[in-house]
Amino acid sequence: MDGDRRNRLAALRADIRRLERVAGPVRGRLSLGDPRLDSALGGGLPLGQWHEIGGEGAEAETGAAPAAFAARLAAALLARPDQRGRSAVWILRRDDLFPPGLAGLGLPAERLVGVCARDEDEALAVAEDALASPGVGVVLAEVGAVDLTAGRRLQLACEARGGTGLMLLRRPFGGGAAATTGGTAAATCWRVSPAVSAPGPGGLGLGAPRWRLRLVRSRGGRTGDWRVEAGAGGGEGEADVAHPLRLVAELGDRDLAAPAAFSAAG
Repeated sequence: MDGDRRNRLAALRADIRRLERVAGPVRGRLSLGDPRLDSALGGGLPLGQWHEIGGEGAEAETGAAPAAFAARLAAALLARPDQRGRSAVWILRRDDLFPPGLAGLGLPAERLVGVCARDEDEALAVAEDALASPGVGVVLAEVGAVDLTAGRRLQLACEARGGTGLMLLRRPFGGGAAATTGGTAAATCWRVSPAVSAPGPGGLGLGAPRWRLRLVRSRGGRTGDWRVEAGAGGGEGEADVAHPLRLVAELGDRDLAAPAAFSAAG
């Protein structure tokens, strides 16, 4: 009996590894604005596939930092010449999206379609339909988790029209993390948390938004840990394509020391 159980577990692990290796064609790559970031992704964020973006700590519930990071990626993707005329579809589980804030990150409201989903299953189903629809360049969906079966369905939908999916992992307020199978079919997996912004021009106000990014999975690439800020450009156009993000520091297994500008201001 023990031998049969070991064989079944070995077969299950092999199935999971096989599913994790399943990848559709890369429909180009989106530069994140710095060669060190792009290198970790094998040359840039692969398009025509889906990606997992989650928060850490309180961000796993509020989802603010992951949403801002995803909006910046979506804005840069839609600004590409081959995405002219395409829209972004954002699938919500809560009515707390703030379009003016997204516009400040370069994602124009006129190219954004919002859909409210009643539950997890509906959110995933709408994401599949949107990814397989003509005229949709990128789909952002708030979900609790994406198991291997749902992930494979999302990938097939991406392949249908070349769309890119950004799955925003967001758990209910006060709720636990959703159960998963332990594997993922995502091309990349990110964990995003807010970081302190630099002072604005003349030392007044705050500068561009900053995030701490942990790339915990990158098919064909490597993992990494960085502090970044929204790049220059601030709107739809070539600047967003070339510089959606700017690398502030590459982080190791330690907290980043306070920048000299902050120390001087203290």
